[in-house]
Amino acid sequence: MELQRSLLRFITCGSVDDGKSTLIGRLLYESKLLYADHLAALEADSRRVGTRGGELDFALLVDGLAAEREQGITIDVAYRFFATEARRFIVADTPGHEQYTRNMVTGASTADAAVILLDARKGVLSQTRRHARIVSLLGIRHIAVAVNKLDLLGYSQDAFEKVKAEFAAFAAELDFAEITCVPMSATEGVNVVGHSELTPWYDGKTLLQWLESVVIEAEGDGPSRFLVQWVNRPDASFRGFSGRVLRGTLRQGDEVRAGERTSTVERIVTMDGDLAEAPKGSSVTVVLADDVDASRGDVLAAAEDPPGVADAFQAKLVWLNENGLLPGRQYLAKIGARTVGFTATKALQLNEIGTDSVHFEAPVPFESYRTNRDLGSFVVLDRLTNATVGAGMIDFALRSSNLRWQTLTVDKQARISRNGHRPCVVWLTGLSGAGKSTIADLVEKALHSAGRHTFLLDGDNVRHGLNKDLGFSDADRVENIRRIAEVAALMVDAGLIVLVSFISPFRAERALARELVAENEFCEVFVDTPLAVAEQRDPKGLYARARRGELANFTGIDSPYEPPENPEIRLDTTALSPAQAASAVVARLRSLGVC
Repeated sequence: MELQRSLLRFITCGSVDDGKSTLIGRLLYESKLLYADHLAALEADSRRVGTRGGELDFALLVDGLAAEREQGITIDVAYRFFATEARRFIVADTPGHEQYTRNMVTGASTADAAVILLDARKGVLSQTRRHARIVSLLGIRHIAVAVNKLDLLGYSQDAFEKVKAEFAAFAAELDFAEITCVPMSATEGVNVVGHSELTPWYDGKTLLQWLESVVIEAEGDGPSRFLVQWVNRPDASFRGFSGRVLRGTLRQGDEVRAGERTSTVERIVTMDGDLAEAPKGSSVTVVLADDVDASRGDVLAAAEDPPGVADAFQAKLVWLNENGLLPGRQYLAKIGARTVGFTATKALQLNEIGTDSVHFEAPVPFESYRTNRDLGSFVVLDRLTNATVGAGMIDFALRSSNLRWQTLTVDKQARISRNGHRPCVVWLTGLSGAGKSTIADLVEKALHSAGRHTFLLDGDNVRHGLNKDLGFSDADRVENIRRIAEVAALMVDAGLIVLVSFISPFRAERALARELVAENEFCEVFVDTPLAVAEQRDPKGLYARARRGELANFTGIDSPYEPPENPEIRLDTTALSPAQAASAVVARLRSLGVC
């Protein structure tokens, strides 16, 4: 009987102190789903730390963290399971405070429906609007708007109708299939489970009735999609693909496509024996009839209707990090079981939501988020810390995966042989006035005299041409270094020793420049000059202008510089002359086998 009842995953969200935790606690209590020991603990906690003068404080059933109980707010996402005769439920109580929006996104990412709470006295607040937009972006199409705390307004029908109209006007721009508004008092239990004589003017569904009856579209239908998470080869006689069925039903004998190849499902293997079919959600190992080259992150799909493959998309982005999204900065995106390089074109700040053009460094199988959450969503990671900084939902591809590398007769190795030495990027970074350009010029002079093929990319010179369209904001600095990193990598491919003299203030972009060439083809040189010394030198008068407020976003004054953590070479310019520093660089390059 338990397995026959459908499962509904839903979230409660809204602005802080709208009563989300109290509502869930009241649902559990009124549905008689609390064990005696839970009820006893609730009574004790209500007397000790409750906010209702010793009466039952239902929020304490959900607010499990000590910090939450002390502050009376929800910080983490709290999940609870309960069941009625009609349905089983998993509810996620998500935070209301703006700084915990990332936790709300986590709770909403697996939900089928949402309950958005409003304080009837306050109406539709900015955080209510933000949560409603996120709920819509994440593909939740059925919502109940719980107009809470009507007891504090004498259960006024006019107050309810006003808030209902305000939310309806706002939500008209969002893609909801159903919006049901319920007048209630979570504290008093009005219209939570049963109807109340306190609202005789309301004859719609109570919240629990709505939860028990809301019809959610099945996402499991459609052509099969199997995500490969591991190539399973315990011995030479067995080769299978272990993973999960994301959509549809995979059957023995089905024709499937992996990339450009098609094959037939020969076996569906589990620890308990072979299966004839595997429905959505099944974790199995698939053995194909042919030797198909597939790896982690690939998708085995119904041959007659495979997913698209692309590397550029229009996507909705939710930014979850205190450090804003910088256009052109290289991040990582985890989509399915694959992690690839990622860039965006729009700047976003913490908790902002936007539609953007995004680019992956390699083609990935995808479907729109509306069609398939698993293949249509991704998380954005910081390249250096691997921390989650954003989330994205794909709308559609901007271009198909039709770009290929052209095979050339004269390749990199041929150029290296002709030049007679190894190529390398020698990346000099440091504050303005540190002496980077002077040292780089001396190094190139020495290498040129020794017959080496070189080129010097200088920060000021490049801004006269290639980068003359860029300013000095953080976003422009990121794009400035991205372009130079790409140019330097091309010059390495030409077999040159490339000297790069740029402030390049951010570690992330210097790391990108390193990643664009081979491991032994990048040498980071930290021209280490204290700010006070660089400012005292001030050969161009820039520090003085920055101090007077004439130059905005000047590195070291009102824009940060992130010094290298493990450079190949560190030059202390307070102890070395430019000639000595250049000699040290040449000597190190010689020890690395570059010259």
